[in-house]
Amino acid sequence: MKVVNLKQAILQAWKERWSDYQWAINMKKFFPKGATWDILNLADALLEQAMIGPSPNPLILSYLKYAISSQMVSYSSVLTAISKFDDFSRDLCVQALLDIMDMFCDRLSCHGKAEECIGLCRALLSAIHWLLRCTAASAERLREGLEAGTPAAGEKQLAMCLQRLEKTLSSTKNRALLHIAKLEEASLHTSQGLGQGGTRANQPTASWTAIEHSLLKLGEILANLSNPQLRSQAEQCGTLIRSIPTMLSVHAEQMHKTGFPTVHAVILLEGTMNLTGETQSLVEQLTMVKRMQHIPTPLFVLEIWKACFVGLIESPEGTEELKWTAFTFLKIPQVLVKLKKYSHGDKDFTEDVNCAFEFLLKLTPLLDKADQRCNCDCTNFLLQECGKQGLLSEASVNNLMAKRKADREHAPQQKSGENANIQPNIQLILRAEPTVTNILKCSSGLDFLSCPQTMDADHSKSPEGLLGVLGHMLSGKSLDLLLAAAAATGKLKSFARKFINLNEFTTYGSEESTKPASVRALLFDISFLMLCHVAQTYGSEVILSESRTGAEVPFFETWMQTCMPEEGKILNPDHPCFRPDSTKVESLVALLNNSSEMKLVQMKWHEACLSISAAILEILNAWENGVLAFESIQKITDNIKGKVCSLAVCAVAWLVAHVRMLGLDEREKSLQMIRQLAGPLFSENTLQFYNERVVIMNSILERMCADVLQQTATQIKFPSTGVDTMPYWNLLPPKRPIKEVLTDIFAKVLEKGWVDSRSIHIFDTLLHMGGVYWFCNNLIKELLKETRKEHTLRAVELLYSIFCLDMQQVTLVLLGHILPGLLTDSSKWHSLMDPPGTALAKLAVWCALSSYSSHKGQASTRQKKRHREDIEDYISLFPLDDVQPSKLMRLLSSNEDDANILSSPRSSLGSPCTSYLRWVKVGWGHPWGAPLLHSAACFPALRLLHPTADRSMSSSLSASQLHTVNMRDPLNRVLANLFLLISSILGSRTAGPHTQFVQWFMEECVDCLEQGGRGSVLQFMPFTTVSELVKVSAMSSPKVVLAITDLSLPLGRQVAAKAIAAL
Repeated sequence: MKVVNLKQAILQAWKERWSDYQWAINMKKFFPKGATWDILNLADALLEQAMIGPSPNPLILSYLKYAISSQMVSYSSVLTAISKFDDFSRDLCVQALLDIMDMFCDRLSCHGKAEECIGLCRALLSAIHWLLRCTAASAERLREGLEAGTPAAGEKQLAMCLQRLEKTLSSTKNRALLHIAKLEEASLHTSQGLGQGGTRANQPTASWTAIEHSLLKLGEILANLSNPQLRSQAEQCGTLIRSIPTMLSVHAEQMHKTGFPTVHAVILLEGTMNLTGETQSLVEQLTMVKRMQHIPTPLFVLEIWKACFVGLIESPEGTEELKWTAFTFLKIPQVLVKLKKYSHGDKDFTEDVNCAFEFLLKLTPLLDKADQRCNCDCTNFLLQECGKQGLLSEASVNNLMAKRKADREHAPQQKSGENANIQPNIQLILRAEPTVTNILKCSSGLDFLSCPQTMDADHSKSPEGLLGVLGHMLSGKSLDLLLAAAAATGKLKSFARKFINLNEFTTYGSEESTKPASVRALLFDISFLMLCHVAQTYGSEVILSESRTGAEVPFFETWMQTCMPEEGKILNPDHPCFRPDSTKVESLVALLNNSSEMKLVQMKWHEACLSISAAILEILNAWENGVLAFESIQKITDNIKGKVCSLAVCAVAWLVAHVRMLGLDEREKSLQMIRQLAGPLFSENTLQFYNERVVIMNSILERMCADVLQQTATQIKFPSTGVDTMPYWNLLPPKRPIKEVLTDIFAKVLEKGWVDSRSIHIFDTLLHMGGVYWFCNNLIKELLKETRKEHTLRAVELLYSIFCLDMQQVTLVLLGHILPGLLTDSSKWHSLMDPPGTALAKLAVWCALSSYSSHKGQASTRQKKRHREDIEDYISLFPLDDVQPSKLMRLLSSNEDDANILSSPRSSLGSPCTSYLRWVKVGWGHPWGAPLLHSAACFPALRLLHPTADRSMSSSLSASQLHTVNMRDPLNRVLANLFLLISSILGSRTAGPHTQFVQWFMEECVDCLEQGGRGSVLQFMPFTTVSELVKVSAMSSPKVVLAITDLSLPLGRQVAAKAIAAL
């Protein structure tokens, strides 16, 4: 029906003076069928007729008000019609429009399609722009009136405009709709340049830029007005408008807490077990913890320093102490430099670091204890390093140093007579760091600190000078100092690569005399021992080179991967790598048995190292069969270790693998040979640096044999250096079930409130022994036993830090097995009551966010040591369906009613958890004793429900599907599965602790500032879940809806607008 007929009907009603309800009845008679009143532009037509004269037509306005009250016209059509009026000089018309807005501006709603809800967002944006223009025009008239001496009329209209503006903007719901409108407008501009959608082109939608310009113009006009009340009201409106784009990022920080055990434990774990880890990954982990727990920056930095000092104090003497020193004084300042980039400004972060040090200086007992342990003023060194890195200004450094100096005057005497002349480790580490850089550039020459030749140069030019440098490295703790400094600064891999190249160069020499042969043997031996030491101390990953096709793998890498015993690595003594050419083995056996000492000239050391295992087997067989006497064995072992200690290391490596395969009564001679190789030399040694080489060799052999000696209940006394080479070895109490040990150590940690280094190592051992599911499941049981709120919150912080030992795997188990088991078994729902249920929801969200933000990175060294086969169990979590992309495209391009996409899953999914069990077949045959979950098809298509229709897929469509997330990733599968379960619980008619748990889970996601966009765990949540969530009273908040939906997607904005408009 043409619009002109609608106008004629309105004019007829005016001429005949119909009442408002008569008008409505007759209008429905005139237009019984066809389109809705909005499509006929009824609101626009009424306003057009009402605003013809200098004053509004009251009768026609009454028709519009009746249409609004009876919902004949939508709020969006009325707002759009109002925003078209631009003759602000007609005061009575403007006031009438403001009165109409006053009817509904604080209770906007829409219960139609998603597109209509988006239309409401756009109309509200246009209305705000219109109000700002109207306010500016009124303010301009007021200013002119003041100049002319007649301010009354303009002031009244300005007050009315500001009142409506403030009333509209004070509603969080309205601001949320404006937030969506702003994003929708930005999306339209970027995607098409107004080429899409004819319905949108017909609506005069204001741009956000225009609103900002109007706001600036209004501010300039009001600045000249003397009325403070109007100016304050306008400033309040301006603040509300400017807050709309950032309404999701405002969050209060925890100012009432002073201790944060999660930060403490993360730092302790990194310093104790992952010194070689990338700085960036630690920065991201710490930033995630800071964001999740809303920790103020000064207290966050303070907690990092506290953890560092505690780590220094409790670190065992020797290598661990050096590692902690390097971590604190070299790595952590670099971490703070990177954290500085995440802060709002350099100046603010510098002030926060200064504030953290002010707090730290008040912890005098902690600092005094650290000074006593390190034999120096630790704070002074730390302040100097922070000053060098630009974390503190020079004035702040001097001020803080002066305060600490004054405190130290009252501290106990730091130096005793014994250690007064010993250089502090901190000083040595800080000096070692530039030395590492020099050694990477140069490695030849007699002086330890300056070398004239590079290691990349021809090693044959100055082998004696190079030998002197390496020999100096072996003395005392020089090597450990250099390795710790290199590890903390990320240079250890390059450092090790130089020694691999050196080792490779010295494997063989042709046409050499006795002296060059002995130098070559020593260079090979020292480089081999150093590399073994690096691999055992910092992990074999720092030794391995990047895989290159066609490139020859160096000898040491090959030997380390195939022959070197490591934690969790089982070697086969019959592997081909232990069975070289028989002629080489026979000549080596003859050499060891017949010669008075090992020959050096033209010796191929790599062949000798690979042949020694087979040679040892021949010698063992001869000894066991009585062919060789014990004296001969003693002579052979002296020959093996008398010149080149690396041969003894290779021999023991094979013996360790061999002993594992022998029966109890067959091990004696093999263990006896290990004792001989590890014992003192019975003959004289003639090569340089023998004592230094033996020290490092014994350290390597002790670590190699630790596992097998424990398993065989054998004791071998290795020569002691006065320092425990394995301080965290064998911490579990004997003859106690590991579950008891786990519960006891967790109870102690919970009582104490923080995790120490020893506890971290015990937890790591238990995780390794019991497996991820056993470890995680038992600790979650301990959490669910807690009944006091403060205890559960502390337990969550501690459990999160413990789970950082292997966060990826723990998260897969927690979200993929433990939570579904609790949520689908009604007999376990009672355990999800508050407070343990709230705590578990918080823990689950923290683990999910941490794992998802970092799961694309490399696993840390400590995680790579564990078996990773269990990851493959998740490959069958959801069988993939190759036809889903085409189905998805059909769905998104269809013109069906959007109710298919946005409808509640309840209608198609059925009762409480039976729907979930249709999606997920639960079986108990998993090796962990946990259910394996299998979907009918890759999330979100659930073809078990409706194999032939697309409607079931649309009921679980999520943002991850539109972002084409890789669903072969185990974590993505687990998250998709969990959110399908959550959607099922919300859509069911059964309420209980499990539904309350879902609410807590989603609240924690919002509380952690997690927004449902690309890269978020919430992108796996089906869009239909939003409409179910807002039915929960605690979740029926516009901010919650904005936070949990992906507003970067058109469909996400439609879902959010529909949910918010219905509130």
